[in-house]
Amino acid sequence: QVQLVESGGGLVQAGGSLRLSCAASGRTFSNYFMGWFRRAPAKQREFLARIDWDTGSTFYEDSVKGRFTISRDNGKKMVYLQMNSLKPEDTAVYYCAAKTSLIAAWNYWGQGTQVTVSS
Repeated sequence: QVQLVESGGGLVQAGGSLRLSCAASGRTFSNYFMGWFRRAPAKQREFLARIDWDTGSTFYEDSVKGRFTISRDNGKKMVYLQMNSLKPEDTAVYYCAAKTSLIAAWNYWGQGTQVTVSS
């Protein structure tokens, strides 16, 4: 059973940085893709970034490209989202997710971690 547990959220001032962590467990994640999403109040869930567990290849949504960086530590089974130059509009619940291939649906989700950016 895949389990994803996020941590690292909190309150930060605009312009600041946070690093979110996602601890993955329950199986080996070879061939998986790991991703980060967020849901702001009264908005739909938004894809942010994904990473190929095996190759480390990344892909970003345009809205966060250049500010957010996704990475992984295969040995520790951790996925990270480094967020820089944070803006109040980045306030949201951030979710870690996993899927079994590039074209698969995102089937596995963490419980989310709140990020609040004050102006």
